[in-house]
Amino acid sequence: MIKKTKKTPRKKITKKRKSTFNPYSLVNILVAITILALGMTIYLYTQNQELKDTKTIQSLKLKETKKLLEEKEYQDKKAKYFEEKTKALEIEYATQIEHNIYIQKPKLLKKEIKTFHYDDKPIIKEKKELKPKIESKVEPKPVKKQTEVQKIVKPKLAIIIDDVTTGYQIKNIHDIGYTVNMAFLPPTPRHKNSAKITNKLSQYMIHLPLQASSNKYDEKNTLYIYSTLETIENRIKAVKKLYPKAKFLNNHTGSKFTSNQKAMDRLFQVLKKYNYTFIDSRTTAKSVASVSSKKYGVRLLSRNIFLDNKKDTKYIRKQLKKAIKIAKKHGSAIAIGHPYNITFKTLKNSKDLLKGIDLVFVNKL
Repeated sequence: MIKKTKKTPRKKITKKRKSTFNPYSLVNILVAITILALGMTIYLYTQNQELKDTKTIQSLKLKETKKLLEEKEYQDKKAKYFEEKTKALEIEYATQIEHNIYIQKPKLLKKEIKTFHYDDKPIIKEKKELKPKIESKVEPKPVKKQTEVQKIVKPKLAIIIDDVTTGYQIKNIHDIGYTVNMAFLPPTPRHKNSAKITNKLSQYMIHLPLQASSNKYDEKNTLYIYSTLETIENRIKAVKKLYPKAKFLNNHTGSKFTSNQKAMDRLFQVLKKYNYTFIDSRTTAKSVASVSSKKYGVRLLSRNIFLDNKKDTKYIRKQLKKAIKIAKKHGSAIAIGHPYNITFKTLKNSKDLLKGIDLVFVNKL
């Protein structure tokens, strides 16, 4: 007989299938998802925080660089302002006669050139004439004394920096390491303290604004060709109070004013009254300063060289060499520069050119 088997395997199989379907697996999946989500959240948070930190560092750096750039831009604008103001108005002279010592055409200026020379020839001629009359023993002594004096006397060079208005510029001029004259622009809203900062200085000049051929860069209280004698006197009085130690003044711009005889006559009448020496910056080839000087008995000196019409080291050194050459030839010279960083740096590094030259204040000329 064949035994009947129970059909239980199917039930077992179904039971096994039911047992493989574990309800906790959903929980595990949810836990895993939660952990992943938390991990991603933490990761994103840390990344975001790092980005914030880098952004703050970058913003700080940007602020610092922005400040530096703004400061540089301000200094560049300031330098450009003075450069354009002086160059635009002084170019007339520079292009016409290329830094000649004096213009040779006017007769009055020829006498000035003669007095400006250290002329040894007349002395030698006198001694030659006296040779037969003086004993041979006495002859060598005066010749020796003269040669000794010639060796002691050095050519004099007065370097003037115009447009000085700040303590920073004064510091840079002192850092050059030798005598440099400072010419101060009278105070205006743009440079309020340009008189106060001279209190501790023993030597300085006044840089007097006079009318230029263009009115684009006029300073406040500029004197014009139509300014009356009273206006000019009031201005000089005011300037004298601001700069009580100053005995010398030179013109700031002034190409139109210094070429007008009536205007210069009025100015020189006042300068005579207040005992000023005028230094002609020669911003024009048509200057009539020498005529007014002789008419009213005002002492006059004239600029020989502009140092920095180009803001370039080679150019400034070349101009300085020209000034030295003039000083050696004629005994003295005047060179004018401006408060540019390149000018300060070049002058400081040009001491090698100045051997045998006496750098002086203008009162020693």
